[in-house]
Amino acid sequence: MSLFGDGLDAAVQKTFTRPAPKSAGAQMRYLVKQFKGSTKAVSELLGITQRTVERYVKDQIKRPRAHLAATMDSEVRKRWQPQIRAKARKRAATTDGIVIDTRARLGYTAPIGSTDQDRIRHLTVALPPHHAARLFDAQEQGATEDQLRAIAAEALKEVYFQDGGRRAGSLEEVRMLDVQHLEFEL
Repeated sequence: MSLFGDGLDAAVQKTFTRPAPKSAGAQMRYLVKQFKGSTKAVSELLGITQRTVERYVKDQIKRPRAHLAATMDSEVRKRWQPQIRAKARKRAATTDGIVIDTRARLGYTAPIGSTDQDRIRHLTVALPPHHAARLFDAQEQGATEDQLRAIAAEALKEVYFQDGGRRAGSLEEVRMLDVQHLEFEL
């Protein structure tokens, strides 16, 4: 489970205009439709038999096991309303930006004589569009959790610690450790 990747996905999912399918049958029918009617492709995706997929489509099975239910929900949400998802990402990356709300241990590297000890901070910061674009681009290119964390830490350095260049000009690096809470808002 990726805290940063899932957080970005959750922020985008809040912009959906219609709720995603909830029942197992409706989710399975949606997945089959996304794979152009191929129950075999859906069975390979979910790791179940083709016959089981067909039974879910016909509502002969109504309650999947917990692992299958979570996988189906995840796969449906990945594919749900792709145009709305793309518009939300584009708007955040070009005009609106993104808000990060986090509680984490933050520290920084600074010149000798300054206090740079890590401490728990709860920050809610509006990041400009170019930082949102970097986060979404990195996520699409398959960035790891550590890479997304480094991008977010760099954004917090520029926006929160340096206040857009008005203070802490000699600050070299911000470290984001022990993330206890993380939420993004578009």
